[in-house]
Amino acid sequence: MVPAVKVDGGISTDGGFDNLMESSREQEALGYDGLWAPETIHDPFTMLPLMAHATSSVDLGTNIAVGFARNPMSLAYSANDIQTLSEGRFVLGLGSQLRPHITRRFSMEWSKPAARMREMIMAIKAIWDCWNNGEKLNFRGDFYEHTLMTPFFDPGPNPYGTPRLALAGVGPLMTAVAGETCDIFLCHGFTTEKYLREATVPAIERGAARAGRDPSEITISGELFIVTGNTEEDMEKARQATKQQVAFFGRTPAYRTVLDCHGWGDMQTELHAMSEEGRWIEMSNLIDDDILDAFAVVAEPEQVATELKRRYADVVGRVSFYAPYQGDRQRWQAVFNDLKS
Repeated sequence: MVPAVKVDGGISTDGGFDNLMESSREQEALGYDGLWAPETIHDPFTMLPLMAHATSSVDLGTNIAVGFARNPMSLAYSANDIQTLSEGRFVLGLGSQLRPHITRRFSMEWSKPAARMREMIMAIKAIWDCWNNGEKLNFRGDFYEHTLMTPFFDPGPNPYGTPRLALAGVGPLMTAVAGETCDIFLCHGFTTEKYLREATVPAIERGAARAGRDPSEITISGELFIVTGNTEEDMEKARQATKQQVAFFGRTPAYRTVLDCHGWGDMQTELHAMSEEGRWIEMSNLIDDDILDAFAVVAEPEQVATELKRRYADVVGRVSFYAPYQGDRQRWQAVFNDLKS
């Protein structure tokens, strides 16, 4: 990694809200640069005010908030409030989610996700511009229209400026939107070094070119699969758990482009068929060690940072660890220290 790499942590939602503030304090004290709140069993915009109250310097963001479950105005208000509560530390991280979740879980519209997301972000920026600079709100697009903002509903300029924007993506169209409109690209864990270099970075560059931006203005944040352990038994458990997670993501049609990059596209069809049959455990048998090595850094704790730097030094500016298994704090602290040194 470059010396300026930032290492981010995440907040677990398994224990509810009981330990949320204490966990945030602990991770800030350990030296993490950012904490990301996911949207899983809790609304991240409920978690973040507590996280902001518990911390003073660490970046706070959503990774991710489901954009299409909301509208630009509601997102603009929520992000503006948390930017104020956190005294300028907030990053609004958006993602599209998958079509079945949008249409069947949230009962919202789905169409042209990359174009819709681009317009959503541009609408949010127009709303913030209205509040902060007094510009008349007159956003008219194909998916969203915002033309009314009366003084009663206008919060006025944010003393800390507008939040930074981040966008998650896998495919080239959504990735290009990030390059065009955002400060940070949230790289999905289901990404290999080869795909990152051959597909993700060029897409960011294309998007940046459309907006007349320097691609170096966009930070790539990598949520990277890590397989490690203090014993052979720990390593094997981590290896199997990560293979299971790779197989779970690999079944998704929207992520096939990553497998195609390696010539493994047919595996997506097979994994999807197995998932439809409920053969979830068997799916991991399709992930051999070569495939695992492409998606994950597999190393003993003292070698993880070295391998991360070797693979991603020149492309990733922020990292977080995607480890779908339990690991002890000492192990992760050692990796963290090596990355920060």
